[in-house]
Order: sequence, then structure tokens, then C-alpha cells
Amino acid sequence: MQHWDRIEAFVQVVRQGSFANAARQLDVSSSHVSRLVTRLETQLDTQLLYRTTRQLGLTDAGEVYFNHCSHLFDGFQEALNAIGDYQQRPSGVLRLTCAATFGERYIAPLVNDFLRQHPQLTVDQEFTNRWVDIVNEGFDVGVRAGSMPSSSLIGRRLCQRREYVVASPAYLQQYPAPRTLEDLSKHNCLQGSNDHWTFDVGQQHRSVRVHGNWRGNSGQAVLDAARKGLGLAQLPDYYVWEDLANGQLISVLDDCVCTHTAVWVVYPRHRHISPKVRQFVDFLVENMGAYPR
Repeated sequence: MQHWDRIEAFVQVVRQGSFANAARQLDVSSSHVSRLVTRLETQLDTQLLYRTTRQLGLTDAGEVYFNHCSHLFDGFQEALNAIGDYQQRPSGVLRLTCAATFGERYIAPLVNDFLRQHPQLTVDQEFTNRWVDIVNEGFDVGVRAGSMPSSSLIGRRLCQRREYVVASPAYLQQYPAPRTLEDLSKHNCLQGSNDHWTFDVGQQHRSVRVHGNWRGNSGQAVLDAARKGLGLAQLPDYYVWEDLANGQLISVLDDCVCTHTAVWVVYPRHRHISPKVRQFVDFLVENMGAYPR
């Protein structure tokens, strides 16, 4: 049977550099700490510490034992911190980054709802279409669309995302709607930030390079060009739902609609996640109902 008080006393003696300092840390007497360590050595039948009137040091066995036991107590302290923080209100500054259009339509309203519940919190939001290094740029949370994020981040899925190929009725009156992916080569394809469009064909994911006389790194600008009949466009569902519903745009290649991507909320891997991050992420996941399914 393990005696955790003996192990804790030993770990503190090593970390604090003396029995007296360990005793102050543990709020007990030096003699009590000494007895605990002596009993631990007797229990293990191994000398862990060299003791002199002027010096305290680890034996080889003591160093091995300390390296293992110190991790146990670090984990124990992490567990105590996690429980202590679990019911704390989020506080401080929450820094968030998200793609511009999606963030403005769906994330910003949820951030505002969260802030109404926790007015003691400060939020700093950056809506941008550039790639953001969340860790090195000091963001707490990011919202990203695409495949599962890098393993350097923890990701939770907020919702599924589809990519539609669309065109205006006027464009399709001039040019026959594509029926296969190969037909795209016959069309003027409005290029956003990528000249490859993605599709799901059966159980396979395909990437097709497209060509056209229009390029821009703004989804809203691509949408406007498609509405005005300049060509075909591939855009995420949240850009085109209203236009598809009112007939301003028509979806083509529906059998190949790309559905393998999603929207994720991501945050850096830490042993102890702050209450503001944990509660905000939970809030986003639970309240993404505003996003049409």
C-alpha cells in the first residue's frame, strides 16, 4: 500500500532544497517531514537522500524515484486546478479569429450572446481570410473551415459544410450547364483564393483545376460576379443558400457536391484549459443552431 504523504514529503524536500523549506510548504514540522522521508526509505528498502549538516542530495535511486513521483504530483495539482476552475466564471481577454463572412454572419452573434452572459469578460475578435497561426499570434480560439485541423490544435466540429457550383440563369442560357467535371474546362470559372475546386464523386474526393478570366480573394466578390452572369463559381453553402432559394443562382453538378469538409472551433493544446476557452467552446458547439442544416 502506498503512503502518499511520504512521497509528497520526499518530492517537496527535493524541490525546496531542505527539510525546513519543505515543512513550511506543507505546513508541518521539519521533524515530521524527516520521519515521513525515513519511513519511505524503509518502505522501499532504498536510500533516497544523502544527508549531512550542510548538504542534501539525491542518490542515484532517489533521482530515479523523484523523476517518476514529481510527474504524479504535477498531474495531481493539475487535477485540483481543473476542479477548482470548473465552476469559475470566464474572465480576462478572449482572443478569437475567424474567416470574415462566416464569422460576421454566424460567430459574431454567438460571441455577443456569450458576452451578455459573462459581462466581466473582454473579447477581441479578428475576422480575416488570411491564414492565422493561432498559437504564435496569441489567439485563444479560432474558427476554421475545411478538413480536420492540425494535431497541434484541439478541434471540435461546429457544423457540416458543403461546396456548391453555381451560376446565374442568364449565364446558363448562354452556356449549357456542365454535366460532368470534365465539362468545367468549357466554362469560364470564377476563381477565388484557389484555382482547384473540390468534389465528392461516389466514395472518392477529387480536385479539379479550373480556368477563367476572373480571380479574387473575396467570397463576396465571387458571389457578386456569379450573380451578374460572369461565370461558374464554387462557394460554401452559407454564401449561396438565399440565392438558390430565390432563384438568383442555380446549382449545377449536384451529384458531385463536396460534403467532406466542416467548420471547426480550434484551440491550442494545453494541459489545463482556461474557463473562458472551455466555456466559450462549449457555448459555440451547443448554440450553432443558427447555422442552417
